[in-house]
Amino acid sequence: MNLLRRNESDSELADLMRRFDSSRLGIMDPIRLVKMAIPEDMPIKVTEILPRLKDGGAFVKFRYSSELDPADIEATLKKRLKEKPLKPWFNPFRGIHARLVRGTPWLEDLHRYPGSVLRVEFVPAEVGTTPETLPEEVLYSVFRRYGKIADIIPQPADSKEVPKYANVGFPLLRDAIMARNCAHGFVVPKSQGGGAAGTMLRISYVKRVKGHNIWNWITSHPRIVFPIIAALLAGFSVIIFDPIRQFFIRLHIQHSFNFSESRLYKWFQSHRQSFSFGRRREQWENLSGVVWNHRLDVISQLREWLDVTSDNFIIVTGPRGSGKVEVVMKKALESRRDVVLIDCKPIVEARGESAMIGRLASAVGYRPVFSWANSVSSMIDLAVQGTTGVKAGFSETLESQLTKILYTTASALRDVALSGRSNKERDGTTSEDAWLEAHPERRPVIVIDNFLHKSEEQGIIYDKISEWAASLVQNHAAQVIILTSENAYSKPLTRALPDRVFRVVSLGDLDHGVAKKYIMGRIQNDREAAAERKEKVEGNDKAKGAPNLRGLDTAIETLGGRLVDLESLARRIQAGMSPSDATDEIVTESAVDIVKMFLLSKGSDAAEKKWSTAQVWYLVKGLAKDSSLIYNQVLLTPTFSSSMTSSASDGEAALESLAAAELISIRSDRGHPRLITAGKPLQQAAFARLVNDRVLVAKMDLAQHNEMAKIEAKKIAGAENELALLGNLPRQTSESAGRIQYLLVQIDTSQRKIEDLDKHMATCKKILSEEV
Repeated sequence: MNLLRRNESDSELADLMRRFDSSRLGIMDPIRLVKMAIPEDMPIKVTEILPRLKDGGAFVKFRYSSELDPADIEATLKKRLKEKPLKPWFNPFRGIHARLVRGTPWLEDLHRYPGSVLRVEFVPAEVGTTPETLPEEVLYSVFRRYGKIADIIPQPADSKEVPKYANVGFPLLRDAIMARNCAHGFVVPKSQGGGAAGTMLRISYVKRVKGHNIWNWITSHPRIVFPIIAALLAGFSVIIFDPIRQFFIRLHIQHSFNFSESRLYKWFQSHRQSFSFGRRREQWENLSGVVWNHRLDVISQLREWLDVTSDNFIIVTGPRGSGKVEVVMKKALESRRDVVLIDCKPIVEARGESAMIGRLASAVGYRPVFSWANSVSSMIDLAVQGTTGVKAGFSETLESQLTKILYTTASALRDVALSGRSNKERDGTTSEDAWLEAHPERRPVIVIDNFLHKSEEQGIIYDKISEWAASLVQNHAAQVIILTSENAYSKPLTRALPDRVFRVVSLGDLDHGVAKKYIMGRIQNDREAAAERKEKVEGNDKAKGAPNLRGLDTAIETLGGRLVDLESLARRIQAGMSPSDATDEIVTESAVDIVKMFLLSKGSDAAEKKWSTAQVWYLVKGLAKDSSLIYNQVLLTPTFSSSMTSSASDGEAALESLAAAELISIRSDRGHPRLITAGKPLQQAAFARLVNDRVLVAKMDLAQHNEMAKIEAKKIAGAENELALLGNLPRQTSESAGRIQYLLVQIDTSQRKIEDLDKHMATCKKILSEEV
């Protein structure tokens, strides 16, 4: 008889029978449960108890009269336990079950623990006999008495494993334990399909899946496992790091760690006249006021746009060095606290994707950022793809990383915009979107500087920034101001925000009078500061005399009103140079830069540019003579329409590229380009300086005439080929005579041009040969 229950006590069991026969049984004693399960009126006597701790039960041996049938004893005990269930205190939901052992139990103490699936092996009952492979029907009849069977899985037909076997699965673990202990060693007789000598059942538990089995499965299914691991890591990153990153972005937007926003600094500023450098600070602000007053209309317009609800971009255009950042950040946004400046120049000039991601993250305060991790992930992806043939997906593309940073920033911007919302306000109970739309002054301001800088190399960055900025203004999460020196800014912005007329304001050069006041004020300011320093160091010695300002008006007319050039002029004058000498030095430096960057560039840099040396020299000579050139006339010249340089074959692209490099400026009329001028007044003076260099002119003219000669030779070759084709016709017709005459005239014209060009090239070569 096999009485089974779970969680048997671990106490010593040597005195089991003594405790069984004793009347002093505690309610906690497990042997008491065995005695309670066997009614006293049953005609049997317990002779031995064999506990099976790991199986949660016990074998009970008993003595009975030969007149009784063991099956009747089993049936009686089952009926009693069903009518009066015996539920132990540690398992109040299931009662004790009892079954008659039909086989030969194997009382082992191996590390084999119960499972719900049994492996039933068919072995010979006697030595020298052959066992039968039992069908599912026989197995069902043998094991069904121990509980409901979930499934019977026979051995695969192509398996050569011996002995033959079948797997029997039980829904309940206790039923599988009962079947294994009661049926192990049972011999299926011939009458039930066991063969002539019978078939013995050898039963064992199918091993459970353990840790190493899981690891084996993982290593054998990389195509499934690696994408799952990548998804889990991404989810972990979002759950753990995104809130931290949003926190740091909010701190960056609100300048929480900026000392200039602290109360101590503001108090210090309010009392700065009490300190020795207060006068210097005041003088600098008065000097800046000259420029601000000149651009007061632009500043007022920007402030007005920022205070009005709009889902549009604010664009500030102007050449480099015109002070766009200063006007926007120092004056238009002077009273705003939540301002973020994103400079695209260091981002697009970064070497490698990791550096690019790091600089963008630094610009918006996105941290922690593991820019190096993507390089490691890429190597892992490459290794996995090489071994499994499938990309694991650990690494992220540049586009996905940019999107992740920008839209995490967008979420933080919205939180900052809503941080000032209070239910005590009149519209405090409205929806978030309605409140943000009604309060444009509460939204943070994003300033994007150097937009489209080197856009031909990093177009994906500007596309992503444009899409992100469009989502900000459309969702009223922030206001966006874009600063650019490029004329093609509308293309990416229109793709991101179609059907909008952008709010555009332009900054030009300073007027002559304002530029003169600025320089004189800057010189005076620097002189007084130098005098103060000299007085502190050397006592009451006289300061340096006033600088020579003779010729300042002429210098300003030459350099124009570009702030960068005016700063350079003021520094040189303060250093002791006269305005004419300072201007001459600045113009010379600009001319040298033009020669190095545009005229004599060689190697890979020249191959990557969209213009040719001949095209640049044509513009330099033309603009040195005239202040402007007509756009379409330039395009019709052979140098631009038939360039022999493959990268400069598109004349319009060459002009646009030169305008982006600020060598020239293209002025439009009614939406189409009309005039070409120098990029700034300083360039005009530099062009004139270049054409006065006899040797340089000879060298550049020689290269230009050589290219034009090649163009004419190409025309002649084309005409000669067509004439040869016409000459191979069976007969000459009157229809082809006109074409032949035209080709002959074209050959003659091109030949005359080549002869003239050869004469000019001979003169240039003579000048170069005579160079000392």
